[in-house]
Amino acid sequence: MTCNILILCTHNSARSVLAEAMFNHWARLLDKDVRAFSAGSAPSGRVNPLALEVLQAAGVDGAGYRSKSWDEFADAAAPPMRVVITVCDSAAAESCPVWPGGPLRVHWGYPDPSGAPGSDEARRAAFELTRQAIGYRVLQVLALPLETLSDAQLRVALENIGRC
Repeated sequence: MTCNILILCTHNSARSVLAEAMFNHWARLLDKDVRAFSAGSAPSGRVNPLALEVLQAAGVDGAGYRSKSWDEFADAAAPPMRVVITVCDSAAAESCPVWPGGPLRVHWGYPDPSGAPGSDEARRAAFELTRQAIGYRVLQVLALPLETLSDAQLRVALENIGRC
């Protein structure tokens, strides 16, 4: 059974999209039955171009990703999520919708690369460092025996990964 993962960030324009893309990229390459989605509580309506740029530079297909509301995933017709990961502190502090199936919720905070100061090159570097940090955790998740872990075991594993 597919392990669906929803990644949340307030604007769904950078960190959550990077995580969605990295999960789907590595799951496909590693032949893992994992599907990631991303959304936001107040979506910006567009994916940050630097997020797409660093994905492309890393060989990750960024086509088709869009900024969308988390309401799409609170609907009964939405794919059932096993895990919901917040990647920004503000989204973690918000009252989330009730997700069908009652997925596990964990928080992995990352600084917002969209607010990085400096030149275009410095901002691009901030996006790349965020992509790498997310990718590191994604690979740890995909190394887990997701199909055999209980929800309690998975929660502990995800929280431990979030501390690294």
